[in-house]
Amino acid sequence: MTGKNLVGPEVDALDLGAVIRALADEHRRSVVTQLAVDRSDNERGCNSFDLPISKQAQTHHFRVLREAGLIDEIDYGNRKGVRLRRADIEKRFPGLLALLGAESPGDMS
Repeated sequence: MTGKNLVGPEVDALDLGAVIRALADEHRRSVVTQLAVDRSDNERGCNSFDLPISKQAQTHHFRVLREAGLIDEIDYGNRKGVRLRRADIEKRFPGLLALLGAESPGDMS
């Protein structure tokens, strides 16, 4: 099934302030960190992150990540998938994903 790609900013428009604000929240940082350590860069379902928050809050957090340019969201109608924009992030902010990947799970607050 083909989904509609919900587009974030172009790579040259990625804003450090927006990225830092997006990563300031522990739930959003957890999502990006999980995606960063998975080098396969496969698409994951939004529900696969086991976030201890409501579905509405998850929707908000994924939208913030997309609008900051950290993830792509793919809308399949009854579900959404997410994928890390690894190449774009590395081009614009070299080393950011390595820093997130080095953060241990106990440091996520």
